[in-house]
Amino acid sequence: MMVNWVLRGAVLLWALFFVIVGARGLLDPASYTETFGILVEGPATNTIRADLSAFFLVAAGAAALGALVPGWLRALLVPAALYGTALVGRLFGVASGDPVNTGIIQAMIIEALTVALMIGSWWVLSRPQAAAGSGEASVDTVH
Repeated sequence: MMVNWVLRGAVLLWALFFVIVGARGLLDPASYTETFGILVEGPATNTIRADLSAFFLVAAGAAALGALVPGWLRALLVPAALYGTALVGRLFGVASGDPVNTGIIQAMIIEALTVALMIGSWWVLSRPQAAAGSGEASVDTVH
């Protein structure tokens, strides 16, 4: 089905973007300052380099696996869980009185859209095909 290819393509574009964000932060942690407003200095540099880059690279890798490898669709739930947890943390922060600016709102929108894309893609791609001979492998179905 064409929808399946469109979803796989959207997930792969999403993964490419976040591989770039993660790799850029791994090589230059100060890039997280301009992107996220995080002060990167002293020993915190190592933690920011490792933890934020791991978040983005693992999420992107799991999304790419889910989109490309038949039978690994559940890998799409990894970025959904990571970004969903981040969104819940942000909502908790807002409810606790944390300062909010347009960057935080933008991040919350991206996180919500990521959860929707990953869960929606997993849901659609894991459904048995309605018509035989649609070109999709049956190994991509969840029983």
